[in-house]
Parts: sequence; structure tokens; C-alpha cells
Amino acid sequence: MSESSQAQDEQGAAGAGQPNQQAHSEPSGGAGGGEFEALRAERDELAAQLARARADYQNLRKRTQLDVDNAVRRSLENLLQNLFVVVDNLDFALRVEARSEDARQLAHGVDLTRMQFLHALTQEGASPIPDAKTFDTKLHEAVSTAPSTEHPPGTILQVLRRGWTWRGTVLRPAHVQVAAAPATAPTTPSSPAQAPSDKGA
Repeated sequence: MSESSQAQDEQGAAGAGQPNQQAHSEPSGGAGGGEFEALRAERDELAAQLARARADYQNLRKRTQLDVDNAVRRSLENLLQNLFVVVDNLDFALRVEARSEDARQLAHGVDLTRMQFLHALTQEGASPIPDAKTFDTKLHEAVSTAPSTEHPPGTILQVLRRGWTWRGTVLRPAHVQVAAAPATAPTTPSSPAQAPSDKGA
């Protein structure tokens, strides 16, 4: 075979191989692009799952903290309610008249104990409801009424049990006696005058 023929055969073989290389390179490039998009979509999905997991964790943390705060609040409310009863009993004890020196000394000690209880309650955020003249449904509970001509209806005549607030919320309303309008005597309608009878005329 001559050199010219051999050169032509080599060129023909090279030309025939070029289309095959292009045919193989194009699909490989398309597959690489699809794989990249798949990875990007997977990344976005993982990022979204992470964001949702963080939000769920924050919500769970807030709910847990709220449950703990509510449990602590309920426990403190129950404790304060019991201490209010102790103060009530001390108030009742101080109403008894001390007729002897020993009784006066005992009353003094009871009063000091009462003051210590009041101070401790104040330190915990509890405050007694101040005495008022007008009944307020938010602060008072009317447990009895009494007719009065000296006070208008709704006037507080007597505080029967001290009320308490705790951190701005009414924890125990005050039991009070409220004035009511005096009862009026029932009026009986007068009977109509009877017409004179014609009998015997």
C-alpha cells in the first residue's frame, strides 16, 4: 500500500470516529445537569426540613416553659390561699378582748406573728384588697345584705373576710356585707265604696 493511500485511510478512520465522540459527550453532559438539579432539590428539601425542625423545637420549648410556669403558679396560689386562712385566724384571735396582762402579752405576740405573715405575703407579691365604701364585683363578693336608710344600696357596711390580690390578679375576693334598700310596707288597695242599697227604700 502506498503512503498516500495509507494517509487517506487514517483520515477516514479519524473522521468516522469524531461523530461517535460527540454522540457520547452530549448525553454525558445532560446526565450531569440532571444530577446537579437533583442534588440542589435535595439540598433545598433538607434545608426546609431543618427550618421546620427548628421551628418545632422553639414551639416545644415555649410550650414546656409555659406548662412549667403554670404549674409553679398553681402551686404558689394554693400555698398563698392556705396562708390567707392563717392570717384570717390570727385576725379572729386579735378580736378577742384581752382582759388580763397575760392575755395582753399573748395578743401582742399574736399581732407580731400576724405582721410577719403579712410581710412574707407582701414579699411574694400578695397584697390585701384595701377597704372601700362602694361594692365592686371585681374585688368583692357580697355574702350578705342589710337594709339601710343611712347608706345607698351597694355601700359596703362591713368586711367579713379580707380579700387578696397576687401580682395584679384578684386571688381571693373580699367577703362583704352590702347595704340594701329598706323594705317598704305593702300597701293594700282601698276597697271601692259600695253604692247605697235600694232595699228598704
